[in-house]
Amino acid sequence: MDLIAARLDRISPSQTIAISTKARALKAAGRDIISLSAGEPDFDTPANVKAAAVRAIEAGETKYTDVAGTLALRQAVAAKFHRDSGIDYKPEEIIVSTGGKQVIFNAMLATLNAGDEAIIPTPCWVSYPDIVELADGKPVLVPCGQNNGFKLRAEDLEAAITPRSKWFFLNSPCNPTGAAYSAAELRPICEVLLRHPDVWIFTDDIYEKLAYDGFEPATIVQVEPRLRERTLTMNGCSKAYAMTGWRIGFAGGPLKLIKALDKLQSQSTSNTSSISQAAAVEALSGPQDFIGEMVAVYRERRDLVVAMLNAAPGITCHKPEGAFYVFPSLHGCIGKTSRTGATIRNDEDFVVALLEEEGVAAVHGAAFMYPGHMRISYATSTEALREACTRIQHFCQGLR
Repeated sequence: MDLIAARLDRISPSQTIAISTKARALKAAGRDIISLSAGEPDFDTPANVKAAAVRAIEAGETKYTDVAGTLALRQAVAAKFHRDSGIDYKPEEIIVSTGGKQVIFNAMLATLNAGDEAIIPTPCWVSYPDIVELADGKPVLVPCGQNNGFKLRAEDLEAAITPRSKWFFLNSPCNPTGAAYSAAELRPICEVLLRHPDVWIFTDDIYEKLAYDGFEPATIVQVEPRLRERTLTMNGCSKAYAMTGWRIGFAGGPLKLIKALDKLQSQSTSNTSSISQAAAVEALSGPQDFIGEMVAVYRERRDLVVAMLNAAPGITCHKPEGAFYVFPSLHGCIGKTSRTGATIRNDEDFVVALLEEEGVAAVHGAAFMYPGHMRISYATSTEALREACTRIQHFCQGLR
């Protein structure tokens, strides 16, 4: 009898983590490696947030909390949703989990039955399809091309919906493309969803604060309040407040669904860290100046990376509206051979050869269900980005 459950055969380890691990191993062996594979800010958590955590420790706030999170944090989350998106949730309609990934995992495990479908626009974050598969669901991948800014068209969503459709995912701004939807762009998508009352909506807004050039990302319930009772609106502290390690994700949704997530979480992790929750209250309720300063730096880096990648032979890079990623096309490089004789048959070959020959770590597009591209994170120093892009240009110039 096999020890390992068959359900694990449906999923793969996170390929973004795998690339980062390989890059660290090469660096430990003495190689000069620049990693552009990480999905976290390179900024430190703001001082006021760290101070709030220290105060919580000193005050003895080190016990279990309610599974769904402290009342103070759920109130702060409710205030955040109202302030930023005009959505009103009661504290009991909010759950706090150990990162946004747990919100997704809980939602899928609590709602999907075998064969239920989840519609996922691609390119998409690597974990969406695997979490759906682990919950006995079927991912339905809908390609969104660079010629449309990597954004879903309403007619493609309509075509993907079947009688088995249970969930529709929308990530805006998106990991890995940085594509973000305005209210006007979401309107036709909302119209499709209104015509299909059995489809639930999972909107992942974790990068909402990271938008550039005055672009204002919108979210589904903000655009169409009639969809509120079948939408789970997820967000968190990791990206906007540089709090990835604190593991705070949260979501607002209809009470029946939130209660189901609470029930499931009570038999897995229970509450997330009480100290992290205290820090999150300060992050959401305290001064927000840090975000604007961080976004200004990211915008400069985005512009640098887009310009330098578009100067690399064979690469075409779209300028995204948000997040801290670019997702350039490698189609002009595929089918060629590198200086050391490596054959570039696909995007994975490209990123492996780039890492081995130039010491630059990126993630291949197939990891995000969209081959022929790579994801580059510009959440690293400007100097490192300039050097990395110079190396990418050198690599591409050597392809024959």
